[in-house]
Amino acid sequence: MSQDIDEPPPPYVPPPSEAPLKEILKLPTFAALRWLQLGWQDFRAQTGISLFYGVAFWAMAMVMGMVFRNKPEYTMTLVSGCLLVGPFLALGLYEVSRRRETGQAPSFISSLTCWKTRLRSMGLLVGVLVVLELLWGRVSLVVIALFFNSGMPSSVGVMQALTNPENLEFVLAYLVVGGIFAGLTFAISVVSIPMILDRDTDAISAAITSIAVVLQNTGAMLLWGAVIVLLIGMSLLLPLNAGLLLAGPLLGHASWHAYRGSVHWLQA
Repeated sequence: MSQDIDEPPPPYVPPPSEAPLKEILKLPTFAALRWLQLGWQDFRAQTGISLFYGVAFWAMAMVMGMVFRNKPEYTMTLVSGCLLVGPFLALGLYEVSRRRETGQAPSFISSLTCWKTRLRSMGLLVGVLVVLELLWGRVSLVVIALFFNSGMPSSVGVMQALTNPENLEFVLAYLVVGGIFAGLTFAISVVSIPMILDRDTDAISAAITSIAVVLQNTGAMLLWGAVIVLLIGMSLLLPLNAGLLLAGPLLGHASWHAYRGSVHWLQA
């Protein structure tokens, strides 16, 4: 008699998610204008705290300019680092906007310490963005090395290369690489960081939600990304990058409202 064949175990059924229920809202194309308006109201209501963070953004730009003048091959790495540090530096601004929205009194100390209770989730998200930043910097160096096989150019050489019509392939390759990594960084962080601050969600869920917001509202989020680039670019054109004193905190406050306008929580 052959032994009875054991019955296969029942299929695994994962437990229901305990994460708060949410939905991604449909955004109007020009939602960015509303976010800027709300961000400006936060800036005016808490000018002192906002300007502190504006000085921090300005200092980052000054350091980036010094690196470009002395070691232009590392500029893209530093730019990616600023895109990484910037959203986390803006946590203090998100906290100010969050407190104003909930009727609490914002304070400078709370804006500096708001990350402490979100350290684990923030740390994981930082790790993901650090990997992107390192890859971005490495690929950018490879692109420069491929087109400048005689050695890394000076800052003047890079500017001449970017403005020389004969170097169109280099310019396109450099912009494509930068655009891909900037787009990934934007998609992952545009909603995830304020979402973690607001709900202390895990980093993976926050990043997936952020990407979903971008995919489901591509037009509105592309416009929001263009507004960010435009305001930062115009700020850098002013003497000593002084425009960042205003544009940095304004975009930080507006980014909080971008999150609040994009994600609706079905549970309190």
